Amino acid sequence: MYPTPLGALGEKRSATRPFPGTSTPPPTSPLPFFELMYENKSMATIDRQTPTLALAHALAAAEHGLPVFPLSATKLPALRSPHRGEQPSAHCRGECGLPGHGVHDATTDPAALRALFAAAPRATGYGIACGRAPHRLIGIDLDVDPAYRSDSAGALRQLALQHLFTIPPTVTVLTPSGGRHLWLTGPADATVPNSAGRLAPGIDIRGSGGYLVGPGSVTAHGRYRLAPGTARLTPAPCPRALLRLLTLPRRTPTAAAAGTTHTQARRGEGLIQFVLAAHEGQRNTRLFWAACRAYEHGFGDALADALTAAAVRTGLPEHEARATIASAARLTSGRGGETDGAA
Repeated sequence: MYPTPLGALGEKRSATRPFPGTSTPPPTSPLPFFELMYENKSMATIDRQTPTLALAHALAAAEHGLPVFPLSATKLPALRSPHRGEQPSAHCRGECGLPGHGVHDATTDPAALRALFAAAPRATGYGIACGRAPHRLIGIDLDVDPAYRSDSAGALRQLALQHLFTIPPTVTVLTPSGGRHLWLTGPADATVPNSAGRLAPGIDIRGSGGYLVGPGSVTAHGRYRLAPGTARLTPAPCPRALLRLLTLPRRTPTAAAAGTTHTQARRGEGLIQFVLAAHEGQRNTRLFWAACRAYEHGFGDALADALTAAAVRTGLPEHEARATIASAARLTSGRGGETDGAA
């Protein structure tokens, strides 16, 4: 679609060490690199080889300093929480020493990574923890879901023109839905929160506590792959003007906003109708999007039951609907690790 990420927004940057793995593997290497998967479309089928390939890609990413952990075909963490069913629910982020804490399991240690995948034999991909040293990755997720009724790449271009920044060529991952993830890096003194649609419709941000689905991963909807021409780049530094937009403090409800219950009710009804209009294959995505909007506008908890009921009416199991809403709550609050990295 674009010769470089977002076309004219950036100027070409000199290539550096391949990022992660489209170089030719050494003759003695027993593991396939990403490019082998990209050239073979049949690899998008989930079969017995998929977990082995997922581990291979995860190890290659870890070699580049990217903290990673196993994902299931739903893009959620492949290991179940050791605290499931506990009342009250635990807010453990791995302090207990057990695996199953989503993005908080992410590691660059090969032995620890192999152990995680051994405990998750059905893993089909891997997540990359954002905001972690050394790269402190920031993911710009440009969605193409027609539900947004907007051009997310065009919206980013407009923001770039308005705020006087350019998006440099950088590592770019193509998603099964036709969207793309732009990888940028942030400074050590900046904490970028996760957000969904806050910057512009269809643009989600993966920052501290969030994750991106890594290239080479296979999901129920297809595979993630590096965009041609970007694999030999390293993640580019986030432009300062864009970084300021990403780190703006979330607006707190004011007394005036607290009284706009009619507006909230109207928005809530629109979100419910949005979920009810979902067809098979887009139910979870629509529910996640609607829940994110509700939490960003301050009435997510109040609308959670109604959104759950709407999702169940479309055929989504209640436990899956509530898990999706909980993920949206964690994402928009910046608390969580088990967010949907690809949006």
